[in-house]
Amino acid sequence: MLVLFMATFMDLLDTTIVNVALPSIQADLEASSAQLEWIVSGYVLAFAVVLITTGRLGDIHGRKKVFLIGVAGFTLASAAAGLAPTADVLVISRLVQGLFAATMVPQVLSIIQVLYAPRERAGVLGAFGAVTGTAAVAGPLLGGILTTYDVLGLEWRSIFVINIPVGIVLLVAGAILIPESHARERVRLDLRGAALISVALFLAVFALIEGRPEGWPVWIWAMLTVSIVLLVVFVLAQRRLEAAGGAPLVPPTLFRDRGFSAGMVTAFAFFGSIGAYFFVIVIYLQVGLGFTPIGAAVSTLPFSIGAFLASGASVPLVAKLGKGLVFVGLVAFASAVAWTGQTVAHHGDALGKADLIGPMLLGGAGLAFAAIPLLDVALANIDVRYAGAASGVFGTFQQVGAALLLAVVGVVFFETAGTVFSPAVLRDALLTALWVPGVSLGVAALASLLLPSVAAVRRHKELADALDLAAVAEQPA
Repeated sequence: MLVLFMATFMDLLDTTIVNVALPSIQADLEASSAQLEWIVSGYVLAFAVVLITTGRLGDIHGRKKVFLIGVAGFTLASAAAGLAPTADVLVISRLVQGLFAATMVPQVLSIIQVLYAPRERAGVLGAFGAVTGTAAVAGPLLGGILTTYDVLGLEWRSIFVINIPVGIVLLVAGAILIPESHARERVRLDLRGAALISVALFLAVFALIEGRPEGWPVWIWAMLTVSIVLLVVFVLAQRRLEAAGGAPLVPPTLFRDRGFSAGMVTAFAFFGSIGAYFFVIVIYLQVGLGFTPIGAAVSTLPFSIGAFLASGASVPLVAKLGKGLVFVGLVAFASAVAWTGQTVAHHGDALGKADLIGPMLLGGAGLAFAAIPLLDVALANIDVRYAGAASGVFGTFQQVGAALLLAVVGVVFFETAGTVFSPAVLRDALLTALWVPGVSLGVAALASLLLPSVAAVRRHKELADALDLAAVAEQPA
């Protein structure tokens, strides 16, 4: 379990650790604004487009084998990122990192299902949640420390190099300690669906990120159009495959339930807002106000602390409030975004680290209240037999939202800032860009009102508990 937890920690760390290092990367590699966006969104996009596919590969070819391939590839990609001589090489390395992160991460929960009986999983999954919460706190802080204090003389490169010894240990320990397992039932892989959705999402993100620096030429709009067409073709192909008795990548049957569909909209808009919010905040603090990487990390640290503290309070409220808790969390996060904008506008160039404590704490608490119950609530009307597929679709919507909204907020921020990165100009760019996560959170809050009821959540939990007890009874002594 330590091996599995450390792999998850390493992935989550690389999702957040890079934000505070972006200005240092820009100065050292002379990276453009578009390349900065790719460094962040490329990882998330690559992770999103192969997440379900790699989960199926583990079921087919062995979860241990696929997990170790993911760890090895992630470690090598981290080395390439740490040694990157140019921004383009770093972008490619981050894309490869995301691909291999998505190869190892889906196997973790699948292996937990194999290693532990249903009645034993609660404690393990609780520890798993603690690991993810700790990674959220540690990522920005560790990135700030490594970059500011120039650990081993590597400057920003140390945030990637640190993965190398960890990856080697995980590879050796995983090969020795993790048992091999496969899916009990025959699993088929929807390669056509995977190819369609991957190309469609890549075209959309590429067009959004590269459109502004290229001056929005015709070929950029053509890419966006082709992306939409491919998404339509993907949906139609998934319907045909399911009707023919196949195993589609994203089962259309799931979306016949209004609550599940609302959950996917909520996940897309909510999780996309998080990355968009921090991307522009960190750039403004460091480039606009001259904060050091550790200074920017400390300024945003209350967000992670708020999320960590609120996590414990939210767990017992899920069964009592259900979608109400999700709605409250989304409204709190949206209020924090508005409060951030008001604070930045009020203090101007005199903004200090302590000025952001209030909105960051509120935003972190809102994140916990919305994120912790969302998956359970969204899946409350879904037949438990399809819970695995539904969870995979949820994770994909979450990651795709993060990639697309980060691309959108980058367009708004850098289009407003232009080429003059003065404090006043960047402040205006930040205040304009904050509308992206603000509006997105508003959409998520409205969609959350259509989630399944509290009664449905309770029924789903009772049924799942009954099936767990039946599974325990069937196990040999």
